[in-house]
Amino acid sequence: MRRKADIQRTAEAVWTGNLREGKGRITSGSGVLKDTPYSFGTRFEGEPGTNPEELIAAAHAACYNMALASALGK
Repeated sequence: MRRKADIQRTAEAVWTGNLREGKGRITSGSGVLKDTPYSFGTRFEGEPGTNPEELIAAAHAACYNMALASALGK
């Protein structure tokens, strides 16, 4: 019988300042993201850099690809 692994992942997001001029940093427990900056400009004004929606979209796409690969493998 196969046993499912416990999936435990953490991340931290820190924001300093007000919405428009403030700055944030994202760090993931795995170390893939380490003090990755984000800001109002990267989220709403098209400045280079990441934003929360991009990170959610990437995670969703990765989950979908793995689920599709599993389904096709069956």
